[in-house]
Amino acid sequence: MAKRDYYEILEIPRNASEADIKKAYRQMAIKYHPDKNPNNKEAEDKFKEAAEAYEVLSNPEKRSRYDQFGHSGLGNQGGFGGGGMSMDDIFSNFGDIFESAFGGAFGGFGGGNRGGQRRRVNRGSNLRVKVSLSLEDIAKGVHKKLKISKYISCASCQGTGAKDGGSYTTCGTCRGTGQVTRVTNTFLGQMQTASTCPHCGGEGRTINDKCNTCMGDGIVKGEEVVEVDIPAGVTEGMSLSMSGKGNAGARGGVPGDLIILIEEQPHPTLQRDGTNLLYEHYISFPEAAVGTTIEVPTLDGKARVKLEPGVQGGKILRLKGKGIPEINSYSKGDLLVNVNVWTPQNLSREERQLMEKLAESPNFKPNPTKRDKSFFDRMKEYFQG
Repeated sequence: MAKRDYYEILEIPRNASEADIKKAYRQMAIKYHPDKNPNNKEAEDKFKEAAEAYEVLSNPEKRSRYDQFGHSGLGNQGGFGGGGMSMDDIFSNFGDIFESAFGGAFGGFGGGNRGGQRRRVNRGSNLRVKVSLSLEDIAKGVHKKLKISKYISCASCQGTGAKDGGSYTTCGTCRGTGQVTRVTNTFLGQMQTASTCPHCGGEGRTINDKCNTCMGDGIVKGEEVVEVDIPAGVTEGMSLSMSGKGNAGARGGVPGDLIILIEEQPHPTLQRDGTNLLYEHYISFPEAAVGTTIEVPTLDGKARVKLEPGVQGGKILRLKGKGIPEINSYSKGDLLVNVNVWTPQNLSREERQLMEKLAESPNFKPNPTKRDKSFFDRMKEYFQG
């Protein structure tokens, strides 16, 4: 079943601001929240659908890719990695929205412990790495193995931060809920508010005996080899996001994302212009007069192109389909070859005499016809494809 448009799900226009997106999602969360719709599979699905839409549209990088390429532009990085969301995922990531929306109603859910408790889930920070690609890599797509230095889960304590499984104590302030509630009397009646427990930081428990390796953090400096498939057609400055491949979260928390920034290496002979490639080729004056065959470099070898006698400088040859593919598309650009006629600059005495003699011939007098397009006509033809 095809996914619905994220803007349609949240019932917002495509130019909606960040505040509009958050407001729309909060309304959807209230309307379809499971505690308001018990045992209602349709409401639960819409609740998850709205959370997925918000996860993408609230992230400027993911929203930009989605606006350009739709769902296909996100690959496996959209909608919580595209792998299906649990309620714990939603509550862990967007608990702040629910808390502000409901003000403690529905028991202060979230964090995988919805029975009236809301423990904070630590989230690791995002990482950014640059990947430099050749035009050949960009034209075909490439599989990369990236060795990333980052925080990883501590192997000694399995990321818990505690020396052993019995080194925990339930927080006496919040009694394990991760939050404290306060009731105040107002002229409207009693108001109940909930906030993160100041003693345990919202985790619901404290560590008595910390791990000697990570000193209670649950994370240590390490390395990880991350494999990524970069699609054909990416451009300089484009970013790809890999969910959960950033720094590990403290004490068993949720890892951050890995943001891959694309850098394009300059090609020795070809220049990129969108999906087209440009190449400048020089021929001699005699070659232009009698015709010749030239070799043109492409991204998958060389192409031989025949030039007819009398070819004029500035002629643009178009090699169809020899350019860069559009991302997530079967369409490809072209290779445009600009033919330049090289004029000799340092002539010998004999060469000069020969040129002066040839200049007297009627065939060497400029006599452009309608078939010989002007510079402006060639540029117009080039830009119109």
